[in-house]
Amino acid sequence: MIAGAVRTTLLRVAATRVFIAQLVGLAVFGPDGARIGKVRDVLAAVRVDNNPPRVLGLVVDVATRRRIFVPMLRVTGVDPGAITLATGSVSLRHFVQRINETLIVGQLLDAPVRIADTGEDVIVVDAAMEPTRTRDWVVGRLAVRTRRTRLTRRPEVRVIPWRSVTGLSITDRQGTEGLLAVLETMRATDVAGTLTALPEKRRHEVVDALDDERLADVFEELSETDQRALLTHLSRERAADVLEAMAPDDAADLLGELPATESAELLELMEPEESEPVRRLLRYSSDTAGGLMTPEPVILRPDATVAEALAHIRNPDIPPALASMVFVCRPPTETPTGRYLGCAHAQRLLREAPYELVAGVLDRELETLTPDETLAGIARYFAAYNLVAGPVVDTAGHLLGAVTVDDVLDHLLPTNWRDRFADEHDNPADRATVRMGQTEAADA
Repeated sequence: MIAGAVRTTLLRVAATRVFIAQLVGLAVFGPDGARIGKVRDVLAAVRVDNNPPRVLGLVVDVATRRRIFVPMLRVTGVDPGAITLATGSVSLRHFVQRINETLIVGQLLDAPVRIADTGEDVIVVDAAMEPTRTRDWVVGRLAVRTRRTRLTRRPEVRVIPWRSVTGLSITDRQGTEGLLAVLETMRATDVAGTLTALPEKRRHEVVDALDDERLADVFEELSETDQRALLTHLSRERAADVLEAMAPDDAADLLGELPATESAELLELMEPEESEPVRRLLRYSSDTAGGLMTPEPVILRPDATVAEALAHIRNPDIPPALASMVFVCRPPTETPTGRYLGCAHAQRLLREAPYELVAGVLDRELETLTPDETLAGIARYFAAYNLVAGPVVDTAGHLLGAVTVDDVLDHLLPTNWRDRFADEHDNPADRATVRMGQTEAADA
């Protein structure tokens, strides 16, 4: 902890910066002045990189000797003498720390770190949280001192940016197992962004530990450059397994970027029923409807009911864009299907009685896309009809698949847009935790 003189100095900071050690023991009051408890600690999200962690909330001791969690969204005032909340109604559930969280006072203070520029080893004696433009708080600065020796009885305390030190990210403080536990709570697109920020050795350890399904989800969110780099790390057999687990259109996009001999080898290693739709997609140019489409939209027979259609689009494994409509065809219902009859929009299905036949609510007037339609033509099609998905039908009237707006955007943006997006935004690892949202819902 910090000596008295230094403590007084650190309390005299701008209102936009609060040193966390000084909060311990402060009373917490509701808006009506009723005392709720006192601050025990501050909880923050674990980071996998060196960016400042997001403050999630306060750990508060209440009168019943119970520790509870209060989200930062509930905090309206942080003063030298007290904390004020926006409401006196808080969840009294006992606080339980999760794997993707860290206690600033209990686990961060006294931690040894190294100043990146000089290589100097120092000790963390306090941490300052600062508000962001999005109303979040982050632990933006650290108060550090050199290690005490017989020659330095009162080492100097310095306040430096969080990014100036190394040794505090989860990749520094925990092994691959701890990192995987954090990644498990994140969306695939956020895992992809985190993965590319890791050192190569740790990145390969994570990739080796992920199961094929999860790795396939992450691969779909990586840039082409990163996909190819990680593919070379995998064995040929595992690469084929991951391609099988990917959506056929994403697998085709990846294989289309590889040399022909390598692509052919991987297709041969895939199971025939998994490789066949990918082979069909590879026959089309990547910037046409045939190359962009997924061959696995929601397809129903005309005698299916509205209830059956709604049950299909409720499947959480179906992307939201594909779930926006179902396509009705004569058998067979695998692409290429029998004669295409029309589509039923999800909003229309919600307005109909569950026992009605889906054939009775079809949009038969909606134009369809040909497999040779260009990217510009597809974009105009979506804009003209206000759609997020559209059917691709051949000249014989067979449904071949569906194009979704996310695939169109992916191809309209520059080829390196994922890398640029990651560079221009904070690493998504600070969104790994869902504690704040869950607690807010529980308190409501």
